Amino acid sequence: MDAHRTIDAVWKSESARIIAGLTRMVRDVGLAEELAQDALVAALEQWPVSGVPDNPAAWLTTTARRRAVDHIRRSQRLTRKQEELAQDLERQQEPEQDDVLRLMLVSCHPVLSTDARAALTLRLLGGLTVEEIARAFLVTGAEITQRVAAAKRTLAEAAVPFELPEGPQLAGRLASVLEVVYLIFNEGYSATSGDDLMRPGLCLEALRLGRLLAELAPREAEVHGLVALMEIQASRSAARTGPAGEPVPLHEQNRGRWDPLLIRRGFTAMLRAREAGGTPGVYVLQAAIAVCHAQARTAEETDWARIASLYEALARLLPTPVVQLNRAVALGMAYGPQAGLDVADALLADPALRDYHLLPGVRGDLLARLGRSEEARRELLRAAELTGNAAERDFLRRRAGTFADAGPSGPTLGEASRAFLGRPDLDAATVHAYGQTLRRLCRALGEEQPLASLTAGRVAEVFATAWGGAAARTWNRHRSAVRSFGAWASLDGIGAELERRPESRSRPGPLSAARLDALWEGPGVPLRERTLWRLLHESGAGVTAVLSLNVEDLDLEDRRGRAGDRWVDWRSGTARLLPVLLAGRTRGPVFLSDRRPGPARTPPREDLCPETGRRRLSYARAEYLFKKATRPLDPAGIGFTLHRLKAQPVPLRQE
Repeated sequence: MDAHRTIDAVWKSESARIIAGLTRMVRDVGLAEELAQDALVAALEQWPVSGVPDNPAAWLTTTARRRAVDHIRRSQRLTRKQEELAQDLERQQEPEQDDVLRLMLVSCHPVLSTDARAALTLRLLGGLTVEEIARAFLVTGAEITQRVAAAKRTLAEAAVPFELPEGPQLAGRLASVLEVVYLIFNEGYSATSGDDLMRPGLCLEALRLGRLLAELAPREAEVHGLVALMEIQASRSAARTGPAGEPVPLHEQNRGRWDPLLIRRGFTAMLRAREAGGTPGVYVLQAAIAVCHAQARTAEETDWARIASLYEALARLLPTPVVQLNRAVALGMAYGPQAGLDVADALLADPALRDYHLLPGVRGDLLARLGRSEEARRELLRAAELTGNAAERDFLRRRAGTFADAGPSGPTLGEASRAFLGRPDLDAATVHAYGQTLRRLCRALGEEQPLASLTAGRVAEVFATAWGGAAARTWNRHRSAVRSFGAWASLDGIGAELERRPESRSRPGPLSAARLDALWEGPGVPLRERTLWRLLHESGAGVTAVLSLNVEDLDLEDRRGRAGDRWVDWRSGTARLLPVLLAGRTRGPVFLSDRRPGPARTPPREDLCPETGRRRLSYARAEYLFKKATRPLDPAGIGFTLHRLKAQPVPLRQE
């Protein structure tokens, strides 16, 4: 057990340097990790028997380098390089310090998706196992394995060089690394889902990576700024939750529980950022805001005017809705709640914050300070409905419950929506269509919104935010649903400001060859989506028919599958992907959803996979994922529908 603990500790601290050194030798990140893993396996086999060597890190490095030399010799490549590598091995040369920085830049290369960058960074530089990464992000180990494998494949296909860029190029690439490190930290500091508010393991990994990066790039102010920001934010960890794990707002925290060592480290990193010089960037400005909070001995002594001015400077560099929302908080504290509410209200129409729970949360706080209790209660309840974190949801509901005198007068939007959809004269398809519209209204306005206060103007604002860029047919469908609901609820005027849009009779044609090539070669596309899209394109079959396919009805050898009383045919592209997707499954739907259904949402037996417990992928989910993936290819920025994957239709074979 002692040997295993030693191996685990050495691997976590040294794996990044070992893999980086190997990557410099073999010029392939995936191969380098395999060689390093071989050395790890050798340690697991030998150390418990022979004992832990005096210098465990050097033992792992030497063993891994020997594996690399053997690989190069076996593949009969780089004959002249063999002598140099053998000489390096004899001299026990340590990996170059720049190798780890190179590995960071490769792992966080912009050619990869954000999720893939985070997973690969934690795998290669954090030394975490697939299971540890999966637990941290609340996904399956298989999903992380797919992300890491796809990332390595993308790096190899793109021939990303294992080199250090120079000048402005290095600063641009470092920005991608900083983004990934801060993403990892934020997911640990404020978990987006799950039962706990924080995931300390991710915070520690991000801090370790940030400190390592500061050593490797000591003259980069933004690197030190990010480290300062994370150190100071991490110093509040113990004070951020109460006895039951509930969130404690910053101004209510016991500052005596803030970690003084982490605060001092943050101040030191901030001094290094200032010594590096240059115009303050986004991380230096955020660190300066954190310093203002840390310098105040009490919440009342916080220099909110200074923080508001820093947020104004940050908004000029990073004009995102989230920065503006934080600025609204600062303005509300510095100059009164109305000043903050004016900025927050202007963000209601921003589609980027449509389902962001902190917007109604901030508005609820500001409205409460203005004495508008009923509105504050509704906003806090809406924030609770939008958050995916259980601890935060309970906290927001408790806060809403403190407004004892507030409460809706008359029926609410949520109550009326449920009654409308529960009518016996509506068939299932109509309930589904109307439900989409009314759920969006409830999410945007809150289920506690009094029905009597629902106005045409407010409904029009929701439509502009949710479906402003949608196709005319989609807009008109939701418009029709609102008008039907309004007529039923005796609110005939709520759709008055929604003009019907003219619909084109001709459907857009298939995607061009150039767009299809960009789609097939796009980085980070999951195997399920890649297979589905290929099958739709090659078969010419309808989406419903393809999604209805079952594993037991496939004839992989003949490249066809039974869909009802007909057959769907495919070509070589699908034939290569399908066996990998099925992974040995013999029964159930071919295309499965990401997660298992909850107890209250058990699907029909024919839509449930008996081997995995997951349900059949729905048409709506498949359409959403395709639109999301094709937004960058669409000049309108909306994304394409699945029917545009069809090439020349291939007739379905009749039995």
